[in-house]
Amino acid sequence: MSEKNIEIVALPKEKWKGTPILMVTRSDSYYDVEIKPLDYEGCTVSLVRKKVEQEIVHTPEEYDFPDKLYADHWENAEAYGVVGENGELLACIEVCPEEWSNRLMVTELWVDESLRKQGVGKRLMDKAKEIAALQKRRAIILETQSCNTNAIGFYLHEGFELIGFDKCCYTNKDIERREVRINLGYFFDMEGRR
Repeated sequence: MSEKNIEIVALPKEKWKGTPILMVTRSDSYYDVEIKPLDYEGCTVSLVRKKVEQEIVHTPEEYDFPDKLYADHWENAEAYGVVGENGELLACIEVCPEEWSNRLMVTELWVDESLRKQGVGKRLMDKAKEIAALQKRRAIILETQSCNTNAIGFYLHEGFELIGFDKCCYTNKDIERREVRINLGYFFDMEGRR
């Protein structure tokens, strides 16, 4: 598929609900999370990028709950993506409003390896920014993992910044596993502009 033929289309819930997202992450580095425990004086948290000797690879098979479009817990989600000539999903972004905080959450972002480095991820993220601006959201938020340095680099390039982390989101040993949840945010002013 040439770049000129890559069209971002709406992925209606009626058709795409439950479609698995075959996300595989590979990285030669990770962000090491170091925490000096909180006491009455404060605490220190650092995230330092470190190289690894053996590539970090995560596949859907290692999780009990592979990602799928329109999961039941994402009420009011909407998805957009690239569909191949045979009807297969080649890239997608799913967003869901978080009404109580007036933020838009990116719940899924995936681009098949065959379409990477062609601007598809940027175009999908631009779609999320467009939706957030139209809805007058104050921010876009998302989560990734400390071992997904390629995704973190992409999000930073797109204007996102660190807004938090969770050292025990996936297991009680996320730091040791080098897979700490990292929360990133992209901020608008109250008129929906960056």
